[in-house]
Amino acid sequence: MSLFRQGSQYLAIGLLQLSLDWLVFVAATAAGLPAIPGNLLGRVSGALLGFWLNGRYTFASGDERRHGWGRFARFLGLWLLMTAISTWLVALVAHALGLQMAWLAKPVVEGALAAANFFLLRHVVYR
Repeated sequence: MSLFRQGSQYLAIGLLQLSLDWLVFVAATAAGLPAIPGNLLGRVSGALLGFWLNGRYTFASGDERRHGWGRFARFLGLWLLMTAISTWLVALVAHALGLQMAWLAKPVVEGALAAANFFLLRHVVYR
């Protein structure tokens, strides 16, 4: 599979994931949920969508879909690491600059993590 094709699909799916993650985060925190659980809720929503779509389309080879418990376990480990980093950064911004700035910072944080995540997904999770 070409890196360009995978990268393009990962980007498109990532934008969907980021949109869902961000909307859930903003809605949850606007409704009164603190930043840390709000970020976790958003990331879970985006992760479930992303695991399914990336396994089905981005990293699939031919008719083989890249799902299964082994891949999900590797995905979960990577997701936990990225979620810890994301949550720490978003909570740091919320604490230092306020909730509205955390809303603006979240897409930047997630976008920066997505670049590293692509290569880790490609070589560790969906190999």
